[in-house]
Amino acid sequence: MRRNVFLKYRFRKRNRTDFETRFGADSKKYSGVKLMETFFRFNDLAGSKEKLNGLTHYAVKSDRWIKEDPSVLFQFHQAMRSFVRAGYLISIREKKQDFNIRPENAVPWLPGLLSEKEYRNPLQVFKKAFKEYSVEEFDCFMSGVVYFSMGIYDRVPESNMIGPYMHLTKMLDAAHLILERRVEKILTTA
Repeated sequence: MRRNVFLKYRFRKRNRTDFETRFGADSKKYSGVKLMETFFRFNDLAGSKEKLNGLTHYAVKSDRWIKEDPSVLFQFHQAMRSFVRAGYLISIREKKQDFNIRPENAVPWLPGLLSEKEYRNPLQVFKKAFKEYSVEEFDCFMSGVVYFSMGIYDRVPESNMIGPYMHLTKMLDAAHLILERRVEKILTTA
């Protein structure tokens, strides 16, 4: 009798909505590169950098707001959260993964914000970013940027906006570079 009562309450359905991302919620092992492939499947590099730039610009301007659908901004916010977590996975699993480090004579045509060292070894970008800022600080930056870009406020954000913005832009370039090299490596071995 007592067991039946326990089972009844144990298997009762919960009707709560969970808006939190499910990153790391189950026992699956995630690959940072696969998560980045998923990010770039739905967001192109130029569009992501442009949207991040626009959000940061409107967040700093206290007399203007972005005229974009809030659902699009929320989707971009969630995608960038997943991107940051994928970058963190790449930075902590550096030794386990090979990203085809370029020889020293290979010079990029348009490296973006990346230096020559970072172009040769894009993992340095992730290491440097997560040495200066934590995942939670990047989340706070993205939340603040989205929040302050959606309305007119008397105060501007109090935290540093330039540092996380620069690191996120560099991480987008480095991640795209890693994925391009991965495709090149697959094509040359096939």
